[in-house]
Parts: sequence; C-alpha cells; structure tokens
Amino acid sequence: MKAMVLCAGLGTRLRPLTERWPKPAMPFLGQPLLRYHLAVLKAAGVTAVGINTHHLPDTMEAVARAECARAGLPLHVVNEPVIQGTGGGIRGLRDFLSDGDFIVFNGDILYPVDLRPVVAVHQASGALATLVLQPMPVGETYAAVELDAEGRVRRIAGHGPGGEGLSPWHFTGVHVMSPRVFDFMSPRGEEDINRGVYVRAMEAGQLVRGVRVDGYWSDLGTPSRYLATVQDVLAGRVRLEWLGADSPLAGTTRGASGTWAQAEARLDGTAEGPVYLGRGSAVAAGATVGPGVSLEPGAKVASGARLSRATVFEDTEVSSGESLSEVLAWGAHRIAAPLKGR
Repeated sequence: MKAMVLCAGLGTRLRPLTERWPKPAMPFLGQPLLRYHLAVLKAAGVTAVGINTHHLPDTMEAVARAECARAGLPLHVVNEPVIQGTGGGIRGLRDFLSDGDFIVFNGDILYPVDLRPVVAVHQASGALATLVLQPMPVGETYAAVELDAEGRVRRIAGHGPGGEGLSPWHFTGVHVMSPRVFDFMSPRGEEDINRGVYVRAMEAGQLVRGVRVDGYWSDLGTPSRYLATVQDVLAGRVRLEWLGADSPLAGTTRGASGTWAQAEARLDGTAEGPVYLGRGSAVAAGATVGPGVSLEPGAKVASGARLSRATVFEDTEVSSGESLSEVLAWGAHRIAAPLKGR
C-alpha cells in the first residue's frame, strides 16, 4: 500500500514560524512532525510515500527525504507551482497512487493511531473512500461530516445529497481511497477533495464511508493548538510509546524533577516538570523552566529567565530577565499562544 501526506499548505495561521518551516516539517519535541506521520503509516503497512510541495518546497522535500530514508520508505515528490488544494494535490500524484488503494494523511495533525482496521474495513466494503472520523471536539467549529445509520457519508460541510436522521462527525484529515476517486476529479485546477470530489462521487451513487477511530487527535495549525499539543504530550495524555524509536521521549534521560533530556542537554537552573530538553539545549544557573516547557535542539535559556508553558525553537536564546508564559519563541519572535481552559 502507498500513502500521500499533504504538504503544500501555506501555514498562514502559524506565521512567522512557517516562514522557516512548512507545517509538516515543523519541529515538535525534537523531531519533524512528519516523523510521526510516517511512523503511523508504516505501522499500517505503507511501503512507499508521496508528498506534494508548494510553500518552501526545497525545505519540505529535504525534510521528507531525510525522514523517509530514516523510515526506510521510498519517497515520491510532486511540486505544485500553483497550489492545487486537497483534491488537486492528490490528483497530482495520480500516476504514483493509481495501482491500488491508498491512504491520504493531513500533514499538520498529530494522530498516533492504528490504521490497519480502517484499511481492512475500506477494502471489505468496496467503498470509493473511507473517511476516518471522531466525535466533534468540544468547543470547536470544524465543518461536520454527516453519516446515515449505515455509516455512509451523505453530507460534508453542508454539501452532498443529504438524507434523514444524519449524525455529525469530525473529520480527522485521514482517509483511505480507491483509485476510482480519480474519475471524479476535475482534469485541472484547484479543488477540494471533501467539498468537491466526494460530493460529485456521492451524487453519482458512489459509496463514501465514515469509520470512527478513537485516539488522541490534534490540529497543530495555530500557535495555541501547537502549544496545547506539546502540553498534552508532556502531561502524558498522548500514547506515543508504541511508536518506539519515533517517540520524542525515546532515547531521553528522565530526571527526578520530571524532565526528559536528550543527549548533550544541560540543566544548571531549576526545572519544574514536565519539561523537555532537546539535544544540545541549555538552561543556565539562575533560570527557571516549567511546567510545560519544551526546548528544541540548541535552545538556550539565560540566567534570570523564567519560562512556563512555552516552547523555545531551535537555536533560539531566551535572554536574562525574560519571563515567558503561553508563548512560542523563535529567534527574536515571541508568539502568543493562549491556552484556553488549561
């Protein structure tokens, strides 16, 4: 089985961070977000991966090539000079994906779940596509996928043939598709897989299914959601140990103060766990970090600084006297990331 990770998005809500990294290449607890996606896909039986690029294409391709080499997965890359949307992006890899059912995975989520049962359900049903769903997150306003009593998708974001007694669900950004999906795509131009391609397929009588898969899910597309996801991992609310060497806590030394430290990390100051210290990061004597702080590789916290519920990105220095809370720090930038209800 092959898979595609959608990697072409602009990441406008995460600027200025996405002026340095496309979202799937963003550092997350010491490693690119893409590494988590590849671990999930490989566990599901995927043997080759394709990506589309548009924003910072050289950076995205370099990270993907390094991560796929690490995972032992061949990589196929298609660049989009003009962004094509989710449907158009998948269409761009048609030659790569057309030899069997395949998985599509959004590049800006954290969703460490076992997808093998979804693949089995999809293949047994003969569906054109199977969308991986969860109950709608409390307080969120994501567009709903509406199912009938037999698990068939009848409406997406208000579009589709509809019906009686439909129940609303949240789409995780993961789907399994048959190559027949390409028959319902426009020959060119930007289009949305959910609001365009699937709607046309449903109206033509094709079966599009929804399957519930419980497990931790987060969209890292805003500063607040990024930082909230860091907090969840550090607090142990995310099951990552099954990822083995791809877990961000693999290879760390656990300290008595609730710290996880990678090689060459130095903690001369005070830490109130949970705290993550990436490779080569340093907390000077007289500095205080935690709770809920992650330092990416090479980050430095000077004496007198105070951090809580914050992420400091690679090679960024927090100066003496700075006090940061609910903030993402990168270079000279201090990006507010308020954590609602936490």
